[in-house]
Amino acid sequence: METPLWHSLPPEEAARRLDTDPGKGLSAAEVEQRRAIYGLNRLTPRRRQSAFRRFMAQFHQPLVYILLVATGVALYFGEWVDASVIFGVVFINAIVGFLQESKAEKAIEALEKMVVTEATVRRDGRKLRIPAEQLVPGDVILLQSGDKTPADARLLTLRTLRVDEAALTGESVPVEKDPEPLPENTLLADRRNLVFAGTLVTYGQAECVVCATGDRTELGRIATLVFEAVEISTPLTRKIAQFSRLLLIAILVLAALTFLVGISRGESAVEMFMAAVALAVGAIPEGLPVAITITLAVGVSRMAARRAIIRKLPAVETLGSTTVICSDKTGTLTQNQMTVQDIRAGGQRYAVSGSGYEAQGEIQPEGEADAPRAALEECLRAGALCNESQLLSENGRLILNGDPTEVALLVSARKAGMSEADLHTACPRVDAIPFESEHQYMATLHTLPGASERVIYMKGAVERLIERCDKAVAADGTETAFDADDVRRQAEEMASRGLRVLAFARRRAPADQRRLHHEDVAAGMAFLGLQGMMDPPRPEATAAVAKCRSAGIRVKMITGDHALTAAAIARQMGLGGDDLVAVTGRDLEKHSDEELVEVAQRASVFARVAPEQKLRLVKALQSRGEVVAMTGDGVNDAPALKQANIGVAMGITGTDVAKGASDMVLTDDNFASIEAAVEEGRNVFDNLTKFIVWTLPTNLGEGLIILTAILAGVVLPILPVQLLYINMSTALLLGLLLVFEPKERDLMDRPPRDPKQPLLTNTLLLRMGLVSVLMLAGAFGLFVWERSARQATDEQARTIAMNVIVMIETLYVLNCRSLTRSMFSVGLFSNRLLLGGIAAMIAAQMAMTYLPLANRLFHTAPISAGAWARIMAVALFVYMVVAAEKALRRRLGHRADSI
Repeated sequence: METPLWHSLPPEEAARRLDTDPGKGLSAAEVEQRRAIYGLNRLTPRRRQSAFRRFMAQFHQPLVYILLVATGVALYFGEWVDASVIFGVVFINAIVGFLQESKAEKAIEALEKMVVTEATVRRDGRKLRIPAEQLVPGDVILLQSGDKTPADARLLTLRTLRVDEAALTGESVPVEKDPEPLPENTLLADRRNLVFAGTLVTYGQAECVVCATGDRTELGRIATLVFEAVEISTPLTRKIAQFSRLLLIAILVLAALTFLVGISRGESAVEMFMAAVALAVGAIPEGLPVAITITLAVGVSRMAARRAIIRKLPAVETLGSTTVICSDKTGTLTQNQMTVQDIRAGGQRYAVSGSGYEAQGEIQPEGEADAPRAALEECLRAGALCNESQLLSENGRLILNGDPTEVALLVSARKAGMSEADLHTACPRVDAIPFESEHQYMATLHTLPGASERVIYMKGAVERLIERCDKAVAADGTETAFDADDVRRQAEEMASRGLRVLAFARRRAPADQRRLHHEDVAAGMAFLGLQGMMDPPRPEATAAVAKCRSAGIRVKMITGDHALTAAAIARQMGLGGDDLVAVTGRDLEKHSDEELVEVAQRASVFARVAPEQKLRLVKALQSRGEVVAMTGDGVNDAPALKQANIGVAMGITGTDVAKGASDMVLTDDNFASIEAAVEEGRNVFDNLTKFIVWTLPTNLGEGLIILTAILAGVVLPILPVQLLYINMSTALLLGLLLVFEPKERDLMDRPPRDPKQPLLTNTLLLRMGLVSVLMLAGAFGLFVWERSARQATDEQARTIAMNVIVMIETLYVLNCRSLTRSMFSVGLFSNRLLLGGIAAMIAAQMAMTYLPLANRLFHTAPISAGAWARIMAVALFVYMVVAAEKALRRRLGHRADSI
């Protein structure tokens, strides 16, 4: 049966459809029947991968398969040491990957916690307090200030109900509820006759009938969206996967070719198997998986120091490739603290400085500085006294108690030196008319100090107060003629700048008046002025947006707030430039997925957007090849956070759901930390590229040495166990220390890396090929020469070949400190860890060459000083060739981002 559109039905019809009596509620028997149909009011738990399966998944990589086969072959031929070393490398890689892998997703658990609460319900005519999970559709629930809404429900009756729905819809202020029916096509954020599970009642009371529980609530629907959102691979993981497949094919082809060539030349199958294994082991960059993990982990540590906590390692690199940041507005780009910025009173316009709830700032007139301020003071006094909220201080922190709009009025009064405590002492309240949606105003009756009369202060919607005013208070405090049209023009001008505008009025009352009725404020009011407020942008966020734009990253605002407010904030922050385009959720509904791609590219502001529309927008941008980062803090952001290439949640104001769905959490809720994270992400990619450019030529060179030996019909210049030692020791002591390279000067002046650009450019591939060929010539040539001209033993010749490879790698790593500039331009001592690693590598080679135990395990032998001189000559020659190639490219004008 189709679910009714509850917001379009009158309250009585909604109760009838749910077959419940609002006065009595459901009976115990009816509750049991419905629970059997609908189940408990909780979210369905999702199955999660076990720790064992996550560990075994670490072995599910093409390069690991080859190493496991090599282990098996070595065991088959009785090479126990070789097999142990090879498998040890694989096992260590698996452990590191498992320990660093992101923790199980917490989003669904956090959503479940949001609905684990208690509810006040009417059943069998009695009011009961029960666990929220026992609610069923048709239950009549009672809400009051401070309650967390336990299920989706249709409002029946209420008294001045306001609900904080920011986490669900993005609305920056509590929503005023109204039980009247609405059009069927009303957007979720505008369904003011419904309350939603997980939202918070900030003011008032209500009775409502439950219309959806568990997975059927809006919260449950978001949980489903989070669960169904596709985990997006990062540019790095895609490129590494593609590279691994190509490398796998190349290694298998070369290994097979090696075996077949050897067999055709009459060599034994056993020796050719070992030669093929040697080629595979030499060509596989065993250190690459560990290098990626450690490089990203170092990036995590650096980002944590800059207030960005990484939950998933690949997110570090993804930030560096980000081309678009889709940011929520409330609390992310803005302070989430309503602030009065513009006051009109007594014919004067006043600018209010300062932002947030700190009473730091001034109220300055635009005209004469010494003009009378009586009307201004009376307008501020009305805002502070006609007010139900409080702004308290606890342990040096300001605590909001009430409506953010009213708190903004308290702060504006404080900036003029008016304390609400002093005002209430001087003018105690006698009675009040609370704010109600049908009236759109609030009024309070006060006693004046030492006066024979009392005063009524009133605040509310501009039109509602204008129609009740027949006079105005002038700047000097006297009453004068009232110009309603002029007030409307001023209010419209303020609203056009995204300000929320409230009007204020007063009226004298008899000294003996004790009650306040709507008739008392129906006419004869004196207009005091207007106060315009907004949730202001964070200054540091505005600067961060500018930095992102200079780095070639576009920032788009996606919010549940109103389009006018969102566009005003966007203009203040410099989003979209002069031709800012803003679209609403209702506009998005009219576009197909294909049309949405163009809209997503063109617009900078998306307002009144539903959760599934955020998902559509992120997918639309991704369809154009954009690398999308989505920032947010609310429940409504969770599906898009998970769908985005990288989700960024706010740590302080962010909900557990948003944090659970994110890849990164900002501990200071500061958008400015995004820019810092992008910088670190770019540095991670930069340093990881340096590692790959360093490690692959050595692997390729080793593979070429083995292949050349087979083709030439000579003994292997280097054995599999020696190759594994070289690959792992040099990766640990040399290559991995490249991750500590400091950021290069022009890092944030480069445009984002093109997601379609290969991991290695043609320039880098040519350099790597050059180093591989030079390594082949140096190591193989010296091996053959030492055996033939110097009558060296196989062990001595292999030790020399091994040391040639290591020394070439040692000097080549210095060239890789910058892919475009000389190592001296980045500072010879700017990476002291690398210098320490080089010293350790040289010491390890001495031990490998001269220690008897190492000679026995790795089949090495001591060599002469002359041999060392020849080794260093070859290594220095390779270093000079690479340095000359970089210098030539600099002269030809190659930019860093083109390398």
